[in-house]
Amino acid sequence: MRDHRKLEVFDFADDLVIKVYQATKSYPNEELYGLVSQMRRSAVSVATNIVEGCGRRTENEFNRFLDIAFGSVRELGYLIDLSAKLGYLRGEDANQLGEIYKRCAGALGAFIKTRESY
Repeated sequence: MRDHRKLEVFDFADDLVIKVYQATKSYPNEELYGLVSQMRRSAVSVATNIVEGCGRRTENEFNRFLDIAFGSVRELGYLIDLSAKLGYLRGEDANQLGEIYKRCAGALGAFIKTRESY
């Protein structure tokens, strides 16, 4: 059985969830059920799909959940960019969240690539 807590990529995904929740606290109330909700769900989806994949029996199933996680992290990347364009993320907050996103997306992409032979 795989343990998600032993995967560095999970640590990056977990950190991304926390940072997204912190960053979206300051969004306007009218975005609570729109952009805020979508960003949080996307971030949580990255981490939870890694966890769920770890619980699957076969390598193919694990890889499928990693692919879903990668789709979610890419979705989140767009939502971060959109938030910056709309002025909800500014300056250091935008830079910090963007860097955490890049680290997580890069690590997840590299992890998936190493598993292509499975």
